[in-house]
Amino acid sequence: MHVREVSLERSFVVRLASGADWRGQLEELAASEGIDAGWFIGLGAVRSAELWYYNQSVGQYEPFAVDEPMEVAACLGNISMLDGEPFAHTHAVLSDPEGSSVAGHLNEAEVFAGEVFVVGFDRPLERRYDPVTDLDLWAIDDAA
Repeated sequence: MHVREVSLERSFVVRLASGADWRGQLEELAASEGIDAGWFIGLGAVRSAELWYYNQSVGQYEPFAVDEPMEVAACLGNISMLDGEPFAHTHAVLSDPEGSSVAGHLNEAEVFAGEVFVVGFDRPLERRYDPVTDLDLWAIDDAA
């Protein structure tokens, strides 16, 4: 286990712009407000989305499209720095009119309506390549 203590620095309530990209807006907020580490939760609705599933046996993400309006029953994730830019690692559960759900890593989604609570941490977090998982994960053991 890798552990780093953080304190909550600033909090934001965000209403996402209809028609814009869900994850992209979170990354724009992080860049404009200087949030280089944080956590978020949200809900709302999207017109369409692209979700990813990480296939552990082949070590790569597999995309799947959702080309219909869906409720965002739950959205959560974290903000950290990846290659010098804010990255919003975002997961979502989307539901259709019958209550059936799809879920995964949210790559992009066209917002219909979205409300998100974002908390910035007092210490930065950076993502670095982890050879065990073949993913870019938090570099928690760094002294930053």
